[in-house]
Amino acid sequence: GTVKVSADRIQSLGVRTEPAVRRAIGREVRAVGTIEVDERGQYTVAPKFEGWIEKLHVNTTGQPVARGQALAEVYSPELVSAQREYLIAFRATGAMAASGADAQQGVRQLADAALERLRNWDISEQQIARLRESGEPRRTLTLSAPASGVIVKDPPVAGMRFMPGEALFRIANLGTVWLIGDVFEQDLALVKRGAKATLRVDAYPDRTFPGQVTFVYPTLNTETRTARVRVELANADGMLKPGMYGTVQISGGSARDALVVPDSAVIDSGARQTVLIALGEGRFEPREVKLGARGG
Repeated sequence: GTVKVSADRIQSLGVRTEPAVRRAIGREVRAVGTIEVDERGQYTVAPKFEGWIEKLHVNTTGQPVARGQALAEVYSPELVSAQREYLIAFRATGAMAASGADAQQGVRQLADAALERLRNWDISEQQIARLRESGEPRRTLTLSAPASGVIVKDPPVAGMRFMPGEALFRIANLGTVWLIGDVFEQDLALVKRGAKATLRVDAYPDRTFPGQVTFVYPTLNTETRTARVRVELANADGMLKPGMYGTVQISGGSARDALVVPDSAVIDSGARQTVLIALGEGRFEPREVKLGARGG
């Protein structure tokens, strides 16, 4: 199977040769993906009662908020009635201190039931304490932020009516973000949970962002033959924004010593892989090889 090629022909074809050598070879998997909000850092403010927005303290998308910060003042007839019921039962508990045990127990049960109703509507203990101190039901209730983050959903409009369970505010903590990347099927065996990753985005071409693979999704896209992986990235400075497009390199394991040849030297017919051994004086011999890992 040896062939001989003239020196002129070799030069005109641009044939290159390189020694097969043993060296350390590491694997890196390259994937592209999009920055997304960390699902664990999302919060929704959805009252459990019907009402109206009386006043907004936060009214723009993207506005940062702190945990416990007032978001809006809402009015609900049901809430006002529940406060009155609790105050009546609470006062009766004190007024019937000298009555019989059965009467005291009955009033106490009414007060506990009214208090539990307020708690079921997510009325905070601080608001309940202020209600007892003032002795008067408040017309409006303050909705507060359950966590620090930014508003990622269009906030409600003052005066609008809302129904029980309707999401009025969505808050996302962007201190940690995810990159959801697509890895080709043939590279999946190299991607493990805990693997180190390095992200580059077009917005900051001179900077890299370190991350870690935290999850490999269990399904494969049959059209693109890719599987999704999740890379978790710290984002304390807020430079990575949801929707950004990025390229990530994932470490496929430690480097190992191997016999290596250039990728361009391999003739792959699908059924077998062959390289051409340069015997000198323009003579070349095809040699079938068995390929291992590719790297760099």
